[in-house]
Amino acid sequence: MKFTELKNFIAEGGDGIFLLQGEDDYFLSSGEHMLKAAFLRNPELNFASFDGDSLKGRAIQDLTDALSAYPFMAEKRVVKVSGFYPSESDYEKYLKDFFADFPGTALLIIVNRGGKKGACDLKRKHGVNYVDCGKADEETVTRWIYLTLKRAGVAASAEVCMNIARWCLCSMARVATEVKKIIIYKQGGGTLTEEEAEQLVYKDADYRIYEMTNAVAAGNCSAFYAIADELLSKGTDCMALLNSLFSYLRNLCTICDSDLPDQQLASALGMKEYGVKRSREQARRFGFERAKGLCGEIYSAISSVKCGELTQESAWKLICSRIFFPEG
Repeated sequence: MKFTELKNFIAEGGDGIFLLQGEDDYFLSSGEHMLKAAFLRNPELNFASFDGDSLKGRAIQDLTDALSAYPFMAEKRVVKVSGFYPSESDYEKYLKDFFADFPGTALLIIVNRGGKKGACDLKRKHGVNYVDCGKADEETVTRWIYLTLKRAGVAASAEVCMNIARWCLCSMARVATEVKKIIIYKQGGGTLTEEEAEQLVYKDADYRIYEMTNAVAAGNCSAFYAIADELLSKGTDCMALLNSLFSYLRNLCTICDSDLPDQQLASALGMKEYGVKRSREQARRFGFERAKGLCGEIYSAISSVKCGELTQESAWKLICSRIFFPEG
């Protein structure tokens, strides 16, 4: 199930073994908190935590023994394991039968940031409720923002919610912080306007770089300089802008020239899938040859700064002129 389905699953009576797996720390921590809030009573007596690295071979019996212990003045005993990657042989020997006849008085929370080579695939094992805690897509994050604001009494249009998701690069940790800020500001009521969202939500520096390069693709000189000046005023130096532009355009060239699906390309480039999707849109407008040419010029300017032939400011001004006046 998706993380967004977990609350309803619990409300409908779901319990037993939960595998929270994925790279989004917000989903992982929130899922654990949700399960504890629903099932854990008297935590000082009914909660135990294990490091998955210590549970190998016969040591796995320490986990099953903890789960078999009867809870004290509560319905459930809750056990959490972090980074638990048993081998297939360990699963067959120590866990398979136990999971098949899992005690009704226990709840197991396994928190894994991802998979591990050589480990069994826990999410496919009998009795395991798998919760996908991977990075959410734009639509999911937008819906989460909309519903969270609505529950707090704040109305917001789908467009405003989508902008917030984009400004935060769909990072749920960032999104949750910004939404909390908005709720406090709106004091639990009213409508969030586009202007208020612009003023309240901090735009991720990577998103501002995206906007800046988008201005390049659109030939919007004034927008480009406005964003660059804002970044510079907030502590970003000229060299950082040059490196960001170079990295962005280099990725743009790769994306232009690749037939890989967005998810695979994001993994190869160390980007978020959302970023790849947006970059594909930009790549079509920008064009491969132009991106490749600017990459070469920016690389040359960066090299000149490192060699002492140009100052950072001179290199930045040179690249800006080449972007908007290529024949100059």
